[in-house]
Amino acid sequence: MSTPMVFLHGWGQSRQIWYQQISAFPDALFLNLPGHGGSEEHDDWIKVISEQLPASPSIIVGWSLGGIIAMQLALKHPEKVRGLALISTTPSFCDRRDWNHGCQQEVFNAFENGTQENSAKTMSRFFMLMLQGDNISRSDYNQIAKAGIDREYPPTQVTLTKGLNRLAATDLRSVVSSISTPALVMHGEQDAIVPATAGTWLAGEIPHTTWQAFDNCGHAPFLTHPETFNESLERWCQTI
Repeated sequence: MSTPMVFLHGWGQSRQIWYQQISAFPDALFLNLPGHGGSEEHDDWIKVISEQLPASPSIIVGWSLGGIIAMQLALKHPEKVRGLALISTTPSFCDRRDWNHGCQQEVFNAFENGTQENSAKTMSRFFMLMLQGDNISRSDYNQIAKAGIDREYPPTQVTLTKGLNRLAATDLRSVVSSISTPALVMHGEQDAIVPATAGTWLAGEIPHTTWQAFDNCGHAPFLTHPETFNESLERWCQTI
């Protein structure tokens, strides 16, 4: 029996964002984070997600905020994690005094303020920023947005705020080197939200890591480079 796979989405999205992976990995589990995609709100995200993981150790594929959750799962429940595929993620989302590989403070503040005013407009701006750096046409952008955004269950202001608070508070730099599972770190070179240097830092800190960069690519390589992404992920999974 092959190793089970679990996909975790990022801030303000839902499992629907993986629409181009759902068909490529039909046996995988695509989870909604608490408060996303119609799931119930909960304060302890790690507990909620860990309880949904398969009985046997899994490969956790985490994108952005989902990648932070994936690393926390590997640290807190190593017996549940066989491998980590970390997509456009970071040990510390925000810039700090001794960390200049994070999201710029003015960008973070803009989303924080926008969440309080109009979450729909904020999410639209965020989605556009996600794909900044990708060489795609307006029609391709519209198609991706139409297929990937969960309009049936849009995130609430409470959900968005909780996610931003988690992003601002989490700093895993001092502990990621203790992650013992194999890891695949994938990052778009033109990521306008999480700098690619955060990905190269992770790849250098987590033992047993494979690094892959995507050129002409922003924050979501699985959306804009799905064939290369899916093939690379599948190939790596076969090695662990």
